[in-house]
Formats: sequence, structure tokens, C-alpha cells
Amino acid sequence: MKWSLAPLLLVCVLTAGCEQLGIDTPAAAAAKRDADSKAIGGACRHAGRAIEDCYTLYRKADKAAIYAGWREMDNYMRENKIEPVTPVVPLPKPPEPASAPAPAPKASAPEDEDAEDADHAPPAKGAKAKKAAH
Repeated sequence: MKWSLAPLLLVCVLTAGCEQLGIDTPAAAAAKRDADSKAIGGACRHAGRAIEDCYTLYRKADKAAIYAGWREMDNYMRENKIEPVTPVVPLPKPPEPASAPAPAPKASAPEDEDAEDADHAPPAKGAKAKKAAH
């Protein structure tokens, strides 16, 4: 009976220090994400950015936590009469909507050029098939 408990105790001892190995639990990861989002909101308020700009800049962060951090920093700045710091880095441009690429201009076959220039001109569609037939 003593030997059957030994492997169980060994497993318990070895897994007790998992958090020291850097393995995050889901609760710890959620708490970290929440704290990061609150810090982002506070930094945005201190920089004088609108809350909507923060949402746009940090799309992956939790919006509720960003707002909580922004509101907390707003109260702190009002109580202590702290002016916002003007950001030096401008807002990035929003990504352009993906649209169909413009069709490439079609190369026309040379009409009045001599044969030497025709060899250096870009081939028109079907030109390889015509050369192969000759």
C-alpha cells in the first residue's frame, strides 16, 4: 500500500510548482489581459486620446477594461489637476478596404516595329503559342 501512494505523491509534488515554470492558468491569463487593458486605457487618457481612438488602436484589448482604466485615469487627473500629455506619434492610418486589384494593362502586339524590337517587347497573350507554331 505504501508503494502505491508514492507515484501519486511524486506527481503532486512535481505539479505543485507549475506556476513557477511560467505556465499560466486561464484565470491568471485573464487577469493579466484585464490589467493590460486597464493600463492601455489609462495611458490613452493621459495622452489625451479619445476613448474611441483607444478602441481603434488596440482592437484586441478588452473594451470594458480599457474604459475602466480610462475612467480611472480621468478621475485621477481631474483630482490632481494634471494636464494631458500631447502624443508625439500620430495615429496610424486605418487600413484601406480590400478591393479587387485593378486589371493590368494589356500589352498589344507590335505592329510597325522591326523584328528585333519585337523580340524585346513584352509578349502579348497567345504570343508563345504563335512562336511555337512557327
